[in-house]
Amino acid sequence: MKSVKFLVSLLFTLGIFYGLNTKFGDIPPMGKFLSPNQGFWKNEITESDVAEEVLKIPGLKNPVTVNYDESLIPHVFAQNDEDLYRTQGYITAQHRLWQLEFQTFASGGRLSEIVGEAAIEYDRGQRRKGMGFGADNALKEMMKHPEEVKLLEAYRDGINAYIESLSVGELPVEYKILDYQPEPWTTKKTALLLMYMTDMLAGGDADLENTNFVKLFGKETFDLLFPEFYTDQDPVIPQERDWSSFDVEKVEKPDVDFPSDFIKETMDKPNPHNGSNNWAISPAKSVSGNPILANDPHLQLNLPSIWYVMQLATPEKNTFGATLPGALGVIIGFNQNIAWGVTNATRDVKDWYKIEFQDASRKAYKYDDTWRATTEVIEEIKVKGEPVVYDTVIYTHYGPVTYDHTHKGNGEKVGYAMKWGGHLPNNNQQTFLDLNKAKNYNEYAAALKHFTAPAQNFVFASREGDIALWVQGELANKWAEQGKFLMDGSDSRYEWQAFIPQNQNAYVKNPERGFVSSANQHPTDEKYPYYVYDDGYETYRNRVINNFFRSKEKFGVQDFKDLQSNTFSLKAAELIPTMLDSMDRSSLTANEAQMLSTIEDWDFNSSINAEAATIWEKWWSNLYRMTWDELYNLDVSIDRPSAYQTTWLLKNQPNYAWFDRKETPEIETAKDLYFQSFRDAVQDLTVWQSRTGKSLKWMDYKGTYVGHLLQAQPAFSRFNLPIGGNSGIVNATSQNHGPSWRMIVELGDEPNAFGIYPGGQSGNPGSKFYDNMIDRWTAGEYIPLFFMKSADQASDRILFSQNLSPAK
Repeated sequence: MKSVKFLVSLLFTLGIFYGLNTKFGDIPPMGKFLSPNQGFWKNEITESDVAEEVLKIPGLKNPVTVNYDESLIPHVFAQNDEDLYRTQGYITAQHRLWQLEFQTFASGGRLSEIVGEAAIEYDRGQRRKGMGFGADNALKEMMKHPEEVKLLEAYRDGINAYIESLSVGELPVEYKILDYQPEPWTTKKTALLLMYMTDMLAGGDADLENTNFVKLFGKETFDLLFPEFYTDQDPVIPQERDWSSFDVEKVEKPDVDFPSDFIKETMDKPNPHNGSNNWAISPAKSVSGNPILANDPHLQLNLPSIWYVMQLATPEKNTFGATLPGALGVIIGFNQNIAWGVTNATRDVKDWYKIEFQDASRKAYKYDDTWRATTEVIEEIKVKGEPVVYDTVIYTHYGPVTYDHTHKGNGEKVGYAMKWGGHLPNNNQQTFLDLNKAKNYNEYAAALKHFTAPAQNFVFASREGDIALWVQGELANKWAEQGKFLMDGSDSRYEWQAFIPQNQNAYVKNPERGFVSSANQHPTDEKYPYYVYDDGYETYRNRVINNFFRSKEKFGVQDFKDLQSNTFSLKAAELIPTMLDSMDRSSLTANEAQMLSTIEDWDFNSSINAEAATIWEKWWSNLYRMTWDELYNLDVSIDRPSAYQTTWLLKNQPNYAWFDRKETPEIETAKDLYFQSFRDAVQDLTVWQSRTGKSLKWMDYKGTYVGHLLQAQPAFSRFNLPIGGNSGIVNATSQNHGPSWRMIVELGDEPNAFGIYPGGQSGNPGSKFYDNMIDRWTAGEYIPLFFMKSADQASDRILFSQNLSPAK
């Protein structure tokens, strides 16, 4: 009997031991997770409480001093560039290791290795987009520059020095939740991180959707609903810009027809609201007489934040601003002489070619009168807890055949190949290394020459008083409508023939109006001598910004802060008066009349307590869907007209044929659409209030949150943030998207700079620096950026210091 009890007790103990050390589904091994020596308890720390005053870092040539200010921003002072970027890698890993690695796994299509089979299709998509292919091309280009290679490797070694210093208990909590450990950093991972940003900002296109639309509804309708230039455009480069000095080589459109295919499903696209605002004013337009520059990139709002703020200094340079964990140097920032920022240039740099394979083996494809050999790449997708998944991706000279008979394709012998600017050999990293040390306009302009994709609007200001804006990227010189629709890959006439010379990209320096700005709108007017197209130019923020700078003679830093927090909805202001004029109030219920009255009293600002903003948002969404009801629930992928063009048609062609609704015969005109969509909105909001118990205040309805990268894990995220604005508004904060870094820099004798982002410097949810800036960000407040001149500068803003010395 004793032996039976012993056996039962032993089996029970072994079962507990197995259960505590085994991962079941999404649940981490609870023994490891709860262990007092290595579990999540070890992450309940704040960096300033455990900082070591002296750190030994392998590979350093000279001592490095790092001063942390009250926001945990590191101010790094090194004696040479290799030590500087080795330290940058080490410190970034100290505070953002899991994010640093996770983003490159996402970029390279490796998430299945850490989260399991749920990520297989995502990983297939990343590999079929050629993310690794593009990173390899970039890395080959970077390796041609020995001095840059030294810095890339120093950064790599700094990250790895930190990884090697960690015990299991010191790993970030996400490793413990997902039950894996970091692997060594490589220079390719830096290239993958930059590809991640390229895909985010230049990974969209509408070629296949446009092709579907034309086949369904005809070219005339397409041209009306999707014009290349809008009536009220206010382009990035002022319309008075003279292009006559450009020696233009026109590319004539060949006599060709686009393939007329249907495709039912297209790949997931980046968020169409990925964009930014930036602007700069000249000394003559500044209250202080100093140039001032601002930037706020609009991206997904995540914890940890996409940005990590640092000051990076050597005897040759002293730079401050937002860095990208995984890349060297400051990406958006300033030094003592210049400031710069970026917005997405919103350019179509991804085209699709229909590929005709010779046979089912896909070993060759037709090109003019010959058959060209394909290249076959076997992608090995490792899956946590499951067998390896293999995917064969065929490459042509255009790029990867993303769509084929195994992946969203239409036929055994047909595929669609991607030609993408993101795959071009590039040295984007060098652009930022050069900007960090640039002293004037000429050095800024020279730095941009390395930058290939994504096309960006680089805004610039210098202490000397120059302001400028370049639309920079390696951009194909296309014939009219080339790349707007699916193209015939068997016909060489559809090839990209050449690139726009870099010095003939659109740019302006010191314009007469005294300011430069961009907000993802059309880069130029029709007079620019090269063909320019994209399917998603911004139409509202840019006009509010430009009108603001036309509104008075001089501006100061506070004006810049006010503008970055501006919640005025130009879309609402341009359409609501027309809607109100057409409303038949005689049949409204008391509830409908009250909500309409709220709209009538609205100043069009989407502030946190504005109930009208909520009513308008629901009214607009219903109106838009009713207007384009023919374009919903189709069995092919298709895009719908922009908000601007929808509004233009409603106001200028109120009897347009598409405004009728077959299932609702009484709706025939824009006036009918206004009325019915309003009544539906009132009903929808009444039901929503009853269901949620919430008020109609805009902040309650919008529900802005900053979610953790692991699908907004509630314990690691922040919800229901009190902030106004919305997409299409200068303060572009929507539910989970918006200004990811706000920066303002005045360039006087010394930089006077301010910044804020919705997060914190630490990637550790157990640290007080994890989300400590969010409340100030929602309130429109800023942190004065403490620009240190030297490592030993005394200040009560220094929280603690670290001395890094070479490890012997």
